[in-house]
Amino acid sequence: MSQTAHQSSQTSQSSEAHEPETPHLDFQGTTPYEDYVKADVLTHLQHTLSDDPGEMVFLVTTQVMELWFTVIVHEWETAATALREDRVPVAVAALKRSVRELEALNASWKPLGQLTPAQFNSYRDALGEGSGFQSAMYRRMEFLLGEKSASMLVPHRGAPRVHAELEKALHEPGLYDEVLRLLARRGYAIPAEVLDRDVSRRYEPSPEVEAVWTELYSGDQDAELARLGEALTDVAELVWRWRNDHLVATRRAMGAKPGTGGSAGVAWLEKRAQKNVFPELWTARSHV
Repeated sequence: MSQTAHQSSQTSQSSEAHEPETPHLDFQGTTPYEDYVKADVLTHLQHTLSDDPGEMVFLVTTQVMELWFTVIVHEWETAATALREDRVPVAVAALKRSVRELEALNASWKPLGQLTPAQFNSYRDALGEGSGFQSAMYRRMEFLLGEKSASMLVPHRGAPRVHAELEKALHEPGLYDEVLRLLARRGYAIPAEVLDRDVSRRYEPSPEVEAVWTELYSGDQDAELARLGEALTDVAELVWRWRNDHLVATRRAMGAKPGTGGSAGVAWLEKRAQKNVFPELWTARSHV
């Protein structure tokens, strides 16, 4: 063995001799992991209201969905801010991250998608009038997608902080509004009535906006804007899949009965599943 190799071997053995066999275990107070993640808080938020063991799965899965709503809202707000500042790569990166997060969110339906009516009915009464459409964070997601409705603030009047956050989101431009304003700044013919619209109302499709996307996707594309369009389309597709997976899971669990929150249940979800967000990104493809 050469002298260099011998020294290297000795150094390696010396390093191994000084490496602890176990990680650091003795902390003053809680662990750094607990301080950062708050796992003890998260894992003690489950308070079931029935004796059915399946209710825990339903409750935890719903809470996990709320966490995914939160991070997706963060990504879309990041993207909207970046678009407002003409930082398209930053916006596209946030949208792409949200695609992976939407995939994880949509997978949340798998534990619930196999519920039989008998299994769901065993703890359905514990929900009372509770329903997913009352989720404030999901409502912020919908607002960012252009699905605005002032009436959806009404359920949150009893929670001042939540109500204020939703009211602020209602009156701010949505993600697609920022996209269209960017296109206008880049010289594309977005009509004034779209740019100056009341952003507290639901976005309605525009033939002129459809023509802009058709132009952008035809011939020599603006590569940066084309990547933005495709990132938005990925988001829109997964939102559509979310709505359809929700519909299927509900249909399996409760058929055509009214929803727990007083909605029409499956009929209401079917209507929602027929809608596309960022609509002109879809219709323009027929003209390219």
